[in-house]
Amino acid sequence: MSPFTFGLAALAVWRLAHFLHAEEGPWRAMARLRALAPVRRLGLFDCFLCVSVWAALPGAALIGGPWRLGVLAWGALSAAAILIERVAFPGAFETPPDYSED
Repeated sequence: MSPFTFGLAALAVWRLAHFLHAEEGPWRAMARLRALAPVRRLGLFDCFLCVSVWAALPGAALIGGPWRLGVLAWGALSAAAILIERVAFPGAFETPPDYSED
């Protein structure tokens, strides 16, 4: 696998994960899907980190090669998508503290 192929696949995985996690989509299709009760209860699209893992699976399969390379590519593509998300949206993963010292 060339670095160009990996970079292209990483961008595609980030795009898919970001679409599933944060965008409304055409005709608000993704917003409606996220509003469905079973999907909301399972929290399928709530966490970008989780979505990137599952979005990287088809990317790793499309890269091809031996199955061992596919397993490594799966994790590496997910990690690359997370890095891209952190660079593009720096404050997206900060969570407020659960306590108050008032």
